[in-house]
Amino acid sequence: MPRIFDNIETQLLPALQETLEVADHADFCVGYFNLRGWKQLDSYTEKWSGGEGQCCRLLVGMHRLPQDELRQAMRLSMRDSDMDNQTALRLKKRLAEEFREQLTVGIPTNEDERGLRWLAAQIKATKVIVKLFLRHPLHAKLYFLYRPDPINPAVGYLGSSNLTFAGLSKQGELNVDVLDHDACRKLAKWFEDRWNDHWCIDISNELVQIIGESWAREEPIPPYHMGLPAYLKDNEVYGLC
Repeated sequence: MPRIFDNIETQLLPALQETLEVADHADFCVGYFNLRGWKQLDSYTEKWSGGEGQCCRLLVGMHRLPQDELRQAMRLSMRDSDMDNQTALRLKKRLAEEFREQLTVGIPTNEDERGLRWLAAQIKATKVIVKLFLRHPLHAKLYFLYRPDPINPAVGYLGSSNLTFAGLSKQGELNVDVLDHDACRKLAKWFEDRWNDHWCIDISNELVQIIGESWAREEPIPPYHMGLPAYLKDNEVYGLC
């Protein structure tokens, strides 16, 4: 029987960390990725050498706000012909801006700064590769890990948890572990098909740039600049900027 992780009686994060400890690469698929949430896992992926078979491939689906989901539901079903290079670039730019806006929320901490710098370094070293799946909205949550074990070489965690602080350890979720060989084989193929999809776009370099232009960049920045994005955003709402 699979184990259930609901973050109430049993948290997903410790199980995921325990499996990462003995894994040599991983494939994650989430609907939403919080950049600051990566620091919960970065010490494990840091041990990998990077590149094919020694990295974490992170696939992020298109995150929609409730009003966007309603508009989409009122439209006809999206066809493959609705997607083209111009639309893909526009979506990539919009989602990159959403990642940038994440870093304007909350008060930066030393731990956040370290975590973001480490994430950028791991992306540069190809220990982490991040792609956006743009063909259609994708809300799946899968954490699939490979380990050098001839008897049980793969472990999956499948359910509702996004790659965020709350999703992995705080808010109520429902996830199960997957150990069955046939199920793991099918999950691996499912991920591979989407990772290699024509409309699955690499955003790794853009994330490095976003972090490098934020308060987490390597060069020190004046303290008053730290709150400037939030100040401008708040005053724009009230028509003061």
